[in-house]
Order: sequence, then C-alpha cells, then structure tokens
Amino acid sequence: MARDLILSRQYCGIVTRIECMIRPLSGGQGLWCLLCAAGMDSLQPSEVHARGPYHGEHECADTLRGIVASLIGQGYSLQDGPGIWSLHLHRELRQQNASRGHPARHAPLPGPFC
Repeated sequence: MARDLILSRQYCGIVTRIECMIRPLSGGQGLWCLLCAAGMDSLQPSEVHARGPYHGEHECADTLRGIVASLIGQGYSLQDGPGIWSLHLHRELRQQNASRGHPARHAPLPGPFC
C-alpha cells in the first residue's frame, strides 16, 4: 500500500477530499504515525488528525487499509495526483514529534551577518 493516499467523494455537487499519509516518528524507536486531513476539495482542510503511534510501518499501513475500506464503502474513491494538503500533514507530524520530545532540527544559520 502507498504511504500517501487521496480519496474523494461528490455529493450534491460538493466534493469532499481526504488525504492520508503514514510516516515514521523521530527518535529511531520504530514508531509510525497515521495522518489524515479532510475538507472540501480546493479549500484548506477543515480537520487534521494524527493516530498512533504504531509499532512499525506494517501496523500503521493495516490501520490505513481499514480506514480506506470503510471510506470506499461510504462512496469515496481513490484519486491520483499530488496531495494539496501535505503542508498541513507535515505540520501535524512535526507537532507529534515535538510532543514526544523530538523537536524539528533546523540547520544553523551561516556565519555572522554584516
């Protein structure tokens, strides 16, 4: 299963979109996180959620498979193309890492500025 999935559904002329991705958490402990963003297509997401941590990519992917199967049963379909909410999902991943004591590392600034 892909690490990034996009699902959408049209109902009464409104297209709703759900983007999901699985990523490893920082810390080298083998923990993974499932991140999902949902909302109306072409707008900002109205919801961003994280689930986990899961012990390994396989366990996280199994959870994602179950969610996708449920959404397909509700009329959603898988879509191709780039994710439009990946920035929101990566922000949530940074927050999940920070809450576990693994803040994002920033590259040091170059020498003194004159």
